[in-house]
Amino acid sequence: MTEFSSDEKVKYGTVKIANDVVAIIAGLAATEVDGVTSMSGGITGDITEMLGMKSLSKGVKVEVGEKEAAIDIFLIVNYGSKISEVAAKVQQNVKETVETMTGLNVVEVNINVQGVNIPKEEPVVENEPRVK
Repeated sequence: MTEFSSDEKVKYGTVKIANDVVAIIAGLAATEVDGVTSMSGGITGDITEMLGMKSLSKGVKVEVGEKEAAIDIFLIVNYGSKISEVAAKVQQNVKETVETMTGLNVVEVNINVQGVNIPKEEPVVENEPRVK
């Protein structure tokens, strides 16, 4: 596990933030935005979800330096949503949330839309027979 370490002298020692923590914060911030159906974690993410283990950092890749972070987000959006607007809102929310919670300067939030969720239509059940 790679960790972020701050050069700033803290009164009682140093503060280290793991990459996984930044990824979880970014993933939760992304799913808060309207229009985001879920995060796309690839085949391994889908297998772990089937086994009942939910990964909070699913669909997020993070590179953390000493004072900066770059984040890649992989999303599935709702059908009917404006993808460019959803992506811009996700970028803004992830950047603000990670910077507020960690103190890191987020230099990039790259959004990768992996799919569109189309709601399944329920079959129409008619009470009347088709032929009289």
